[in-house]
Amino acid sequence: MEQVATPVAGAQAIARAARLLRLVTAGGAEGVPLQELAEAAQLSRSTAHRLLSALKAEGLVDRDEESARWMPGPELFLMGSVAAARYDVTALARDIVRSLAVKTEESAFFSVRRADETVCLLREEGSFPIRSFVLSEGVRFPLGVASAGLAILAFLPDHDVDAYLERHPELETGWGRAHGVRPLRTRLAETKERGYAVNPGLIVEGSWGLGAAVFDRAGRPEWALSLTGVEFRFGPERRAELGRILLAHAHQLSARIANARR
Repeated sequence: MEQVATPVAGAQAIARAARLLRLVTAGGAEGVPLQELAEAAQLSRSTAHRLLSALKAEGLVDRDEESARWMPGPELFLMGSVAAARYDVTALARDIVRSLAVKTEESAFFSVRRADETVCLLREEGSFPIRSFVLSEGVRFPLGVASAGLAILAFLPDHDVDAYLERHPELETGWGRAHGVRPLRTRLAETKERGYAVNPGLIVEGSWGLGAAVFDRAGRPEWALSLTGVEFRFGPERRAELGRILLAHAHQLSARIANARR
């Protein structure tokens, strides 16, 4: 007789707390107001405050007494230090990201795929004085939105792409018509053919981005390198040159990660 799975006690509370924890860490050192966290997590203020208070008691989040903003707690640092031994590849990527910024003069980034999102792990400023601040450490975007997530999604198996788009019909309403299924599939096909993704100011007008997937030993796109800058720096000829440099650095990092994990 087939057994019916029973819900895990407290699973909903844990999921809500985890969602709040991700939102707090995405806010970085500046912190996030309670109302903003509650709205983003689709919780009432009282529920959000209760869960945040429980997380604070465990040291996972903290609350600035002057600003009343919530921010990452000290226990996260300790946990992260332990987890880094298994999951962190930023040490392998750091000099490559720096090289990318130096050679292109644009802001360069290293992001990791986390479920249906990308999370920025490293940012390195280029020498060009006008910069885009769409992306920084800890910022998350859904796959297919920023150039890093577009590059990763493009190189996932077709069935994974189909499943992702089925799970997230809200992309168009949340990020604009350019993120509807049809235009997004077109950009994914272009990315796969070109080798790197192009974001022509779809998140912030005038802020362009390029992204290239970084692969693990099994050929899965688990990370991405990306560049951002102002539109006039991303004309057709220079964009092609930036793409070549970006792909070369992404290939170098993929090889480094594969060799490091043998």
